[in-house]
Amino acid sequence: MKEEFNYSDTVLLDSISSPQDLKKIPRNHLKFLAREIRHKIIDTVSKTGGHLGSPLGCVELAIALHYVFESPCDKIIWDVGHQAYAHKILTGRNNVFHTLRQYKGISGFIKPEESVHDAFGVGHSSTSISAALGMAIARDLKKENHKIIAVIGDGALTAGMAYEALNHAGHLQKNMIVILNDNKMSINPNVGALSKYLRRLVVYPEYHALRKKTKTWMLKIVGEGAVEQTYRLQKTLKKIVMPLTLFEEFGFRYFGPIDGHNINDLINALENIKNLEGPLLLHVITEKGKGYNFAERDKETKFHGVSPFNVSNGKSEAAERKPLTFTEAFSEAICNISEEDPDIVAITPAMKSGSGLTEFSKRFPERFFDVGIAEQHAVSLAAGMAIRGLKPVCSLYSTFFQRAYDQFVHDVCIQNLNVAFAVDRAGLVGEDGPTHHGTFDIAFMRSVPNITIMAPKDENELQDMLYTAVNHKGPAAVRFPRGHTNGYKVLENAKRMKIGKSEVLRKGKDIAILSLGPLVGEALKASEELDKKGIDAAVINARFAKPLDEDIIIHYAKKTKNIITLEEGTISGGFGAGVLELLEDYNSGIKAKRIGIPDKFIEHGNLSLLRKKVGLNASNIAKESLKLLEK
Repeated sequence: MKEEFNYSDTVLLDSISSPQDLKKIPRNHLKFLAREIRHKIIDTVSKTGGHLGSPLGCVELAIALHYVFESPCDKIIWDVGHQAYAHKILTGRNNVFHTLRQYKGISGFIKPEESVHDAFGVGHSSTSISAALGMAIARDLKKENHKIIAVIGDGALTAGMAYEALNHAGHLQKNMIVILNDNKMSINPNVGALSKYLRRLVVYPEYHALRKKTKTWMLKIVGEGAVEQTYRLQKTLKKIVMPLTLFEEFGFRYFGPIDGHNINDLINALENIKNLEGPLLLHVITEKGKGYNFAERDKETKFHGVSPFNVSNGKSEAAERKPLTFTEAFSEAICNISEEDPDIVAITPAMKSGSGLTEFSKRFPERFFDVGIAEQHAVSLAAGMAIRGLKPVCSLYSTFFQRAYDQFVHDVCIQNLNVAFAVDRAGLVGEDGPTHHGTFDIAFMRSVPNITIMAPKDENELQDMLYTAVNHKGPAAVRFPRGHTNGYKVLENAKRMKIGKSEVLRKGKDIAILSLGPLVGEALKASEELDKKGIDAAVINARFAKPLDEDIIIHYAKKTKNIITLEEGTISGGFGAGVLELLEDYNSGIKAKRIGIPDKFIEHGNLSLLRKKVGLNASNIAKESLKLLEK
């Protein structure tokens, strides 16, 4: 094992500062370059954390793309972005790759501000074909001449947006190439009819056996260079033994599947199709985690996104026992309350483990639904279940919830259906950066009628809020952050909470600190700092962003004349904005200060550092409180 991961051997990699340098390397040396890149990725991610399985599966593909095409003139659009670590290494970022996902270092996703080779910014899945088609239209209208290539995974193809783009691209017949990177995985194993269809394309025995037997015969008839004629003959051959592929029905010319880890085959295929007309789709088969045994063997999620780990055994760095994460607390809570209520069902858009539903799926398999990367469908599916009397819990990350806003408004809230939303990763998420920070959910939900929005301070409140949400008439959301709670175990007996009722944790007469969610801990620390300066601060656990506890807020507004609001969400239209609206209606003349995420996108970096940067820490809360009192 020690010899397998010899990171000092980067002779080829160190000679590459741009794709032009890559083209100088002989083809028969590229497999050694692939090994060096894999070692670089494993070594770096073991120290910084990040994504591992998907970038290891794309190493040969990234090499072949940059060997054949002329980036940045030719545009390579990577779907999702975390699969593109090898692309980053090959495009001038090898020497700074050790700063991956670190504050002020390079992003874990594709970021045009970072490199001219990053053709389109991505973080969420299933956008690459749409973006590529838009670029192709722009190229043709501007009478330019370059290639456009979109790389999309089979997991991303479970999203409806990808099919909207395929349909439009097939209609317009623009020159563009779609690379389908098929590794049978998104984060969890892919589900649904499409996944089964792609497996049939890969294993269809009659076609592949006949194709192999007739290869020599075809080349003798049409010649080595007659790619177009060869394609037509292959297409006729496929029609004999199998129907047109789905992609051909969309208007694409389909090639493959081919081995995505055979660099020669990849380069040959790309060279053969790069000058063909119209929309083309090349289907490549890869293995997530390729080249690292522990990642190859992990068929679920361990090596999708990882914390720092020991390369020799694949285990996370040892740490002392920590409290539950909020996701773990949610997992326990939903299992607890579902034992007594057979109407509770759980839905996730391809995030079974990330959203804490693995245990639920094992204990209640008939009540668990993974819909693939399809947030819009997940929400409308929940609406359909709710209208027929079930109690759906739709569990998804805040940043992905944004993709289903129309369904949230039209299908759930207008009909006032009993759908509970478990909104995970609400707030800052750290190293994944602006595409994944969950900072907008309060603001985009709060303006919609009928919704109840809750945020727990700890794991016990989370369980009570989830129990309240599933038994409440109408839609309700429980938002909770990435990270650890204040305790070690969810209580077994959940209780129903009174909607819109806050909790006064500390009485005070000089200023009132209204905190939403786990920031209550920072509010209490700030009150202790203020105590030392002779300031008597009240601390209120708001619990609800909507409806607000008007009685308590108005009472402390009258009493203290000074209000501070805390939230790990955007202050534009968020919880604090709701408090200001209430005070304005009251016509109180109260002095107020909102502390939350400012009106800008927050970069990636350590979570504690980012919270400190935006002022969501006790010392800043105390400082802002003193400023308010001095006005």
